[in-house]
Amino acid sequence: MAENYDLIIIGSGPGGYVAAVRAGQLGLKTAIIEREHMGGICLNWGCIPTKALLRSAEILDHSNHLKDYGLVLEGTVKPDAKAVVGRSRAVSARLNMGVGFLMKKNKVDIIWGEAKISKPGEVVVTKTTKPVVEPQHPLPKNIKSQEGTYTAKNIIIATGARPRALPGIEPDGKLIWTYFEALKPDALPKSLIVMGSGAIGIEFASFYRSMGVDVTVVEVMPTIMPVEDVEVTAIARKQLEKRGLKIFTSAKVTKVEKGADSVTATVETADGKSQQITADRMISAVGVQGNIENLGLEALGVKTDRGCVVIDGYGKTNVPGIYAIGDVAGPPMLAHKAEHEGVVCVEKIAGLPNVHPIDKLKVPGCTYCQPQVASVGLTEAKAKEQGRDIRVGRFPFTANGKAIALGEDQGLCKVIFDKKTGELLGAHMVGAEVTELIQGFVVAMNLETTEEELMHTIFPHPTVSETMKEAVLDAYGRVLNT
Repeated sequence: MAENYDLIIIGSGPGGYVAAVRAGQLGLKTAIIEREHMGGICLNWGCIPTKALLRSAEILDHSNHLKDYGLVLEGTVKPDAKAVVGRSRAVSARLNMGVGFLMKKNKVDIIWGEAKISKPGEVVVTKTTKPVVEPQHPLPKNIKSQEGTYTAKNIIIATGARPRALPGIEPDGKLIWTYFEALKPDALPKSLIVMGSGAIGIEFASFYRSMGVDVTVVEVMPTIMPVEDVEVTAIARKQLEKRGLKIFTSAKVTKVEKGADSVTATVETADGKSQQITADRMISAVGVQGNIENLGLEALGVKTDRGCVVIDGYGKTNVPGIYAIGDVAGPPMLAHKAEHEGVVCVEKIAGLPNVHPIDKLKVPGCTYCQPQVASVGLTEAKAKEQGRDIRVGRFPFTANGKAIALGEDQGLCKVIFDKKTGELLGAHMVGAEVTELIQGFVVAMNLETTEEELMHTIFPHPTVSETMKEAVLDAYGRVLNT
């Protein structure tokens, strides 16, 4: 007989496991199905291990500029690639095990295997074809079962996404990498081509450059990090190029030829000219696509669009009782968006009052390259496209005492307000630790804070956060320190 649940969640990434935790808190009998590793891509191959790598890169960069801080080190600090990767994997493993603990704490059953929705309210689980990837990521001890048929009134699809491949330039795991291989190189290449300059591409480009690799970035759009404000990305590009990265924009890779231990990419620029670039390895970072295959969605009539499940603001699909959250449900494909979607979806299922749909304009984006980039809301260009009458404020890090003391004075805080209402429409930052600062603007937008309230908020001194207040003041002609 099939075991019955209130809720079954397919996938244990940030969206899935957070949804399971919230369901457990609300007293729903819940099971989560996972086929490979607890925590999904984020904890094992994305958000967390990449930040561990970038932390090593940051420390290495600082160590190579100790004279700038009045310090002397005898000898040279060099990267140990195996140790750097080992630390990253250990950080990932620690959090992986933590997800299993959270499931046990919240009385969520873990079912290990491949899931397929056979009909609304029923999931069939078969033996997984994807065994646990690494020995330091053991199976959780609180697995209830591995195979069988399970029923639930509500099913949430949280199967995430995988790297997108371009026809003719498919990753092979050896010469052309995805982020999987880029996270665990056997040895550092001497040279690297990064195809795509979104968050994934730029973060890996930044990391490998810090490790001493000769890096070339190729981006088809006119600017790097195309979703970001162009003024911010111009500053980021200048700093990345100062660090030695070679960047081609309005350019595309038209062909890749593989050698015995190298790749040669033909790069075509906007003026129609072509050149060949040879490197030891290439990273394909041209986006991701939702994992919608082999779940039974087509037979059930679940609507999809461009490789993602179509949902409303609460995660509902067009088929009653079936929901989707996170990357599989479309952009922005960010872990924190997935987590919030999971909470909203579960609370709606549980019948809680006053559940509000997610506002995607208030989802912050962060890129952890050096310098960091962070943003929320409309860019200046988007605001103008919408016909908004706007005020724009800017404050450079060169006028911020803390940034100067840190030796990281190349950056900018930029804010965009509606001129008529004083509504904060967007905020965009580049510079030291801006990924830790952007939440201040997110909170302000969620609380519908006015420009007057922001201008009368006291920011601590000396902090980089003072750039946030000064940018607001600048938008209204009241800036104090420039």
